[in-house]
Amino acid sequence: MLALAAGGGAAAAPAQSWEPPAGARWQYQLESSDKSLKSTGGIDVNICQPPAGGGRCVRPQVFDIDLYEDGQVSGNDHTVNTAAVNAIHRRGGHAVCYLSAGTAENFRPDYDKYVQFDRTHGHSLIGKPFSGRFPNEYWLNLNNNRGQRDFILRQLAARTRKCANAGFDAVEFDNVETYAQPTRVTGWHVSAHTQLIFNTALAKMAHANGLSVGLKNDLGQVPRLEPEFDFAVNEQCFQYHECTNNPSPGYKAFLRDSKPVFQVEYRIPPSSFCSDANRLGISSIKKAKNFSLNAKPLTPCR
Repeated sequence: MLALAAGGGAAAAPAQSWEPPAGARWQYQLESSDKSLKSTGGIDVNICQPPAGGGRCVRPQVFDIDLYEDGQVSGNDHTVNTAAVNAIHRRGGHAVCYLSAGTAENFRPDYDKYVQFDRTHGHSLIGKPFSGRFPNEYWLNLNNNRGQRDFILRQLAARTRKCANAGFDAVEFDNVETYAQPTRVTGWHVSAHTQLIFNTALAKMAHANGLSVGLKNDLGQVPRLEPEFDFAVNEQCFQYHECTNNPSPGYKAFLRDSKPVFQVEYRIPPSSFCSDANRLGISSIKKAKNFSLNAKPLTPCR
């Protein structure tokens, strides 16, 4: 049943997925209010910023963007951002499709389906708000005692097909470490084993659609999940000393297998993490302190 849900009705023989190169520069832009960039879906595909150590500006090769255009640019919540994908490809770059897997966001076009399932299945799906900073998304119950996980995977399969149909090269599924959060935060008890089942299904889903797939955070399960994923995306591992401290394995498995680690910091200055990132071979950038993800600010470490 899990394999069927993960496949999501994708074509039987998908195209070979893109293999992102280790050390590639990246940009993380999920937001835009700049209507002058309408022709590129609100994404600044020409961005060029000096690295933290100074010198000439450098351009990202990989753009991690939302499946949908920002509503401030498109005027709605459902315009798939093919314009940005095409513009990124014309620049010679690659596009990663951002999807939240472990939360339900109330501004998404399929949110009503989550609400309907929750109402008809004893309020067993939608949990507590993700955080004070992001109160418009809610933790999801990954258990399957009422078919919750199967339902979530069906919804994500439909979104992943949209990523593939829009020409994205890869997908990153966000919020895939519910098990690491206390029940008082999420509203659910999710075991590490359940999380592994869910995350593995996501990787298979991406590959079935011809997309490479990134593991977002979930450092605790990297040794088990790295073989299933093509790259990693991390937030704030240098701030919390998760990429440098022993005995944590950090992202050694990804780096050992020449898989890129795309990493972002928000609250600490480049001077406090770029030397470590460059030494380890991690593609790190600095974005805004308030966690907004517009085109700028962007400071690449190298």
